[in-house]
Amino acid sequence: MPAIAQLLTALLLACLSVNAQGEKLRIVTEPWAPYVYEEHGKARGLDYETTAIVFQRLGIEVEWQFLPWKRCLAMLETGQADGALDIFHSDQRDASLLYPSEPLSDVEFVMFYAKQRPHPFKHLDELKGLTIGTSPGYLYSDDFSESTLFNREPAPTHEANFGKLLLGRIDLLITDKRVGQHLLDSLGIRDQIRQNPTVISRQSQYLALRRNAGMDLLVQRFGAELKRFKREPAYAELSAQYGAATPLPPVRPLSTPESEKTVEQ
Repeated sequence: MPAIAQLLTALLLACLSVNAQGEKLRIVTEPWAPYVYEEHGKARGLDYETTAIVFQRLGIEVEWQFLPWKRCLAMLETGQADGALDIFHSDQRDASLLYPSEPLSDVEFVMFYAKQRPHPFKHLDELKGLTIGTSPGYLYSDDFSESTLFNREPAPTHEANFGKLLLGRIDLLITDKRVGQHLLDSLGIRDQIRQNPTVISRQSQYLALRRNAGMDLLVQRFGAELKRFKREPAYAELSAQYGAATPLPPVRPLSTPESEKTVEQ
């Protein structure tokens, strides 16, 4: 079979693998405003809207589910979902997930504290004896998760973590800078919470798909179309709408090189 015919056949199979008999691509994600969230029953967010536009251009129909992150990962594992939006890359997941070459966005992880109970710091070893609010289903680097200097306490939602912070049940919480700033406004607590300026780590977020037949070609097509869209004025307008900043140079880790993976969604 000529090479061009093989390529066209492969691309056709990639489309049929997710759209056969009207079947939609099942994508799961956790509300993570301003990247992806629901407002008045409508899905919104920089990464959600970018992904929706790219899939529309590729002619792929998508069925979205917004769930706690731990459940999202479980559905990927059991085959109940075809992919996840805003997932971080890890070597351990390469065996089961495919990542496009182009990320959707970059996040910066920082700590937040209550204005009445400040805990300024520059290094993790300054957090001795404190309790840090975390999120279930998130993987943390060894230097963070195995440290005996401080305690880690999960909460079911990001909103719950901020509530615990205000009540003094935790001393700090860790989350993405833009996610935290968005919550300060949506919860009306900006005057009560402060952000520590130290950036713990920076990570890229992706749309990842399970390793099924034809998915490798779909991931390649998605990455190429995403890269194309990000060069257009429409993407610049979308980024400005959600307060996306100009990409920054890499952040130097706080302590060891493993700190570059302080949090992994």
